[in-house]
Amino acid sequence: MAIAYLLGSIPVGYLLVKLFRHEDIRSVGSGNIGATNVLRSGGKGLGAATFLLDVVKGAAAVWIGALLASYLLPNMPTRDAQALAAVSAVLGHMFPIWLHFRGGKGVATGFGVFLVAAPLAALSSIGLFAIVLLLTRYVSLASILGAASFPVFAWFMVRGEKPAPYIAAQIFVSLLIILKHHQNIRRLAAGTENRFGARNHERKPA
Repeated sequence: MAIAYLLGSIPVGYLLVKLFRHEDIRSVGSGNIGATNVLRSGGKGLGAATFLLDVVKGAAAVWIGALLASYLLPNMPTRDAQALAAVSAVLGHMFPIWLHFRGGKGVATGFGVFLVAAPLAALSSIGLFAIVLLLTRYVSLASILGAASFPVFAWFMVRGEKPAPYIAAQIFVSLLIILKHHQNIRRLAAGTENRFGARNHERKPA
């Protein structure tokens, strides 16, 4: 769990923007360290790299966590170990110790952790994310619906045993991601949320 948290807490977006643009991404746009804010700040390549590396760190955290558990706790079911590592990695991304516990919203990292723990369900959720984004151009709405759909996809698509910690982790991570979008939910309700790809003069004030 500790290793998964530390992997998840690597502030990829912050580091990439600091390294290549010598800026603090927390002072730009929404102040979020995730891929969307990096992309909206004008760094298309950096935004793509942030998303990819956030996915990779989440996937690595679950894979390494399950591998270590198989040696250190051989009686622990693999899916229980994956669940603990998944929750720890997402918490690390959202509340990184390196940035005074102010991190991202966990969408890419959440996709990464479940890409290992429940790959078909994760791919289905990211597919729904893409469809909603294409139709509405709201990244936040796509993220919320993608996160909310994951436990449902997992319930029907994951084969074999589904122990309680495994199911609880899916629901917990999904709820965390949704709760992290609370400001976006308010803006969506008020009709002031920014659409992805909108020019500055098209954007409504937050």
